[in-house]
Amino acid sequence: MIDISEKFEILRIARAEGFIRLKDETLNAIREGKVPKGDVLSVAKVSGILAVKKTPELIPMCHPIPVTSVSIEFEIQDDGIKVTCTVKSVGRTGVEMEALTGVTVALLTVWDMVKSLEKEEDGGYSTKIENVRVVEKVKIQRSHQSYP
Repeated sequence: MIDISEKFEILRIARAEGFIRLKDETLNAIREGKVPKGDVLSVAKVSGILAVKKTPELIPMCHPIPVTSVSIEFEIQDDGIKVTCTVKSVGRTGVEMEALTGVTVALLTVWDMVKSLEKEEDGGYSTKIENVRVVEKVKIQRSHQSYP
């Protein structure tokens, strides 16, 4: 691990997003609450939040950090679902890996929840997880102890 002992504790924010390409029928089932495994977006939200908290257990060189906020948001589009994960921490190292882990696990959870609806006749999938990336990284140093 990298030595972060000399770094200052500041507010750190990272936002990551990704996209899962799904069939029209699958998107309709999600909207109508008719997916056999249950409420897809609620389960994906909880799994994404849990993944953020477990990032240092999954990625060996990540420091355990005090996560102060996690949000997972979904935007159902014409051809799939965009997932955004925002993570905040007051600490000595960034939260990009936590945001990426949260968004990726949320996307994987969506896939797991709908895979029976996505399976093709040949047993394969046209489903795709795409464009997972960090879209924002912020460091805020304040002279007082209050952060947004």
